[in-house]
Amino acid sequence: MTMLRRRGRKPKPGERSRFPGAKAAGAASANRGPSATLEAKPSRRRAREGAVVPPELVMKPASRGEIVLVTGFEPFGGEKSNPSWEVCTRLPREIDGLRVETCRIPCEFRHAIEVVAAAIERHQPALVVCLGQAGGRAHLSVERVAINVDDARIPDNAGERPIDEPIAAGGPPAYFATLPVKAMAAAMRAAGVPAQVSNTAGTYVCNHLMYGVLHYLAAGDSAQLDAGGALSPRVRAGFIHVPYSEEQVLDKTAIPAMAVTTMARGIEAAIAAAHRNRHDIRSVEGALD
Repeated sequence: MTMLRRRGRKPKPGERSRFPGAKAAGAASANRGPSATLEAKPSRRRAREGAVVPPELVMKPASRGEIVLVTGFEPFGGEKSNPSWEVCTRLPREIDGLRVETCRIPCEFRHAIEVVAAAIERHQPALVVCLGQAGGRAHLSVERVAINVDDARIPDNAGERPIDEPIAAGGPPAYFATLPVKAMAAAMRAAGVPAQVSNTAGTYVCNHLMYGVLHYLAAGDSAQLDAGGALSPRVRAGFIHVPYSEEQVLDKTAIPAMAVTTMARGIEAAIAAAHRNRHDIRSVEGALD
């Protein structure tokens, strides 16, 4: 694929390479979610003839359709926590039959995409749901589209601040989420959580990650025929913004916030809806501004 162009950056003393191959091990160590996948070494013990293994102890390899990868960011902008990652730590091990795998993402341009790409290759998920913090919003926001531009209002956690730069040189102007955004928003509201479809993911690292993940999947993923005979991507992906947590606004004035437990309930409902709806529902979610 045509990967993402960024200004050269000299590595700091002792710093390791940031390319996906070199980050795979590091990303694995960052995966502290509900279910961590470890590679077991082959046992040297020989099976006893006639031994019976209880069904609950039989290990079955996970298929592609059994995993949802959920990512959340580290804190940024002077905050001590990031509710997008806090939500990841509160998700159950399984949602609607999907095993949940989580990955903590650095708030850094390009590096964030590399970490998620390595996690996708490692887990081979059916769904990828990236989460990010959008301080000031009052709802969980299911992003409809990501645009091919970085325009950072503040530097990222590595000190980078790209302005009016393409995420992927020569890439399409935008990518639409391949998850059913309206069905997900409706499911979250049905679970009692304020939610809406958003038409802008911003121009900071969240939009950068959403665009980069969809670009990565579009370049390496072949479509398949679904039950209705229509072409559909094998790995579907999208992005959800979460508000500030209640703890983050204790020293702020008139800023919306939401309990992390409420956010987690909404994200769980959204993932279940994404799994059950390969195609989106038809409903009104548009905005006038």
